[in-house]
Amino acid sequence: MASMDSTDNNTPVHRLQTDPEKAGQADSNFSGDVETSPKEVKEVEDVGPPMDGGTAAWLNVLGAWCCSFSSPGWANSSSDEVCLLTNGMISHSGVGSFQQYYEIGPLKGYSNSTISWIPALQLFFLFALGPFIGLIYDRYGPRPLILGGTIFHVFGLMMASLATEYYQFMLSQGVCSAIGVACLYMPAIACVSTWFNKKRGLAMGILVTGSSVGGVIFPIMISHMVSSSGYPWTIRTAAFIILGLQIIAILTIRPRTKPVPKKMPVGRLGAPFLELNFVLLLLGVGVLTYGIFTPIVYLAVQGFQEAHMSEEMSQYLIAIFNAARITLTSIPPSLFGRLISGYFADKIGKWNMFIIACAVSGIAIFALWIPAKHSSIAIGFAIMFGFTSGAFMSLSSVLPIAVSPLPEIGYRMGLVLLAISIPALTVAPICGAILQGGGDAWLNVKIFGGVFCLAGACIILLSRWLYTDRKLIKVF
Repeated sequence: MASMDSTDNNTPVHRLQTDPEKAGQADSNFSGDVETSPKEVKEVEDVGPPMDGGTAAWLNVLGAWCCSFSSPGWANSSSDEVCLLTNGMISHSGVGSFQQYYEIGPLKGYSNSTISWIPALQLFFLFALGPFIGLIYDRYGPRPLILGGTIFHVFGLMMASLATEYYQFMLSQGVCSAIGVACLYMPAIACVSTWFNKKRGLAMGILVTGSSVGGVIFPIMISHMVSSSGYPWTIRTAAFIILGLQIIAILTIRPRTKPVPKKMPVGRLGAPFLELNFVLLLLGVGVLTYGIFTPIVYLAVQGFQEAHMSEEMSQYLIAIFNAARITLTSIPPSLFGRLISGYFADKIGKWNMFIIACAVSGIAIFALWIPAKHSSIAIGFAIMFGFTSGAFMSLSSVLPIAVSPLPEIGYRMGLVLLAISIPALTVAPICGAILQGGGDAWLNVKIFGGVFCLAGACIILLSRWLYTDRKLIKVF
């Protein structure tokens, strides 16, 4: 029987990766390996291993948690989509209170599909700008990005509070604020990863719970304040909350090693695409995004149409998963899933935990969502899927960190986020087309989600198999 080898999981980051200061001078053979001189190795070793604790390390987690709350936590509250049955027709309507406000308020002359581009752009920018932000992070560190992201995010929201026309909402909330959101999340994740090794999964799990807590607070605040205080002061209040949290992030997030402003060689930009292991990682994450996001987008309408739940109860079904509309005393399953998956990832390996959780998510779709034609089964699936799929967001950014040279962590993490962006933007219209195709439409949508979850997990497993020298039983 093969033995459990935990060497890769416990190897300090500074031994696996190269010195940022010498990255531009390193010889690249396009295989993903950067050859370093003895002098470079000595400089890397002088940095010392990740601390795996201490005041500075956990303060970085605190600051990164604030960024998670302010960026994906905000984007989740304003960009989640479900489909509602209106007069027998399927249409898209945002769960977020902003989309609902826009549809009945200043943008009531526009179709809801047109309005949905505003929050959709936020989600797209959050992931699609990853490679560009990663390159800036690798050269200058997290501080300029977090400062600039805070300015863009808060300024965009303040301008949105003054907007009255569609193009004004699009530019302020859909572009300016969205660019700020993108500049906050990835640098925070990348910076925290350099402070931890054995406890990296736990640290990342704690970090991404910020988006779940943001998914609790922002929708509740928005839905109450829009009716009592009006839209302008609602969005200004959210902007002030984000500004306060970002001040904490600016004061606490700092890199473990001093960034060296040195341009990455052009050859290194293409190197990840010539590494079969990394290409499989990108492909697997992209395929998984289709599978994971299918239930997220269509869980409520499936409960409404097929499980015969009331509209109010179907909205609560989404709340169970992503905390869109639940009380502050409740904790969403996705929060538990993200935290617990991060903890166990440190025990059995980040890649192993990610693959297991995503495979179980696919199995849950086939075992629970397909037969979910009653409210009790639909609720059970929402709980199960929210728990298992939490690993996708908490660990997807950890996978490239474990296999990337230090000078390229930001860029390669950005490539993974880019691989998520296109499926995140297109999954809703693809599944909508499947639903309009006739036949047993809901069964086809569920099969689509389940197959893509399992297929993505298998592709990631193949990538892991190659990274571990073709060993299946190994902590990695």
